[in-house]
Amino acid sequence: MLFSFLAAASIAALPVVATAAPCKDAKGKFTKCPEKKVAPKRCKDAKGKFAKCGSPGAKPT
Repeated sequence: MLFSFLAAASIAALPVVATAAPCKDAKGKFTKCPEKKVAPKRCKDAKGKFAKCGSPGAKPT
């Protein structure tokens, strides 16, 4: 009976462990994860080649 109680308790605690922060610092302690970097915007010219977004005729992809 004790075994079934421990098994049920471990299954109930599983979602709590799975939602823990996946990032750790140098000492191994859980920390807040850094913000993800946003990919730079890319633009293409009329011919379909990559161009600077400020240039005339360039459209974001």
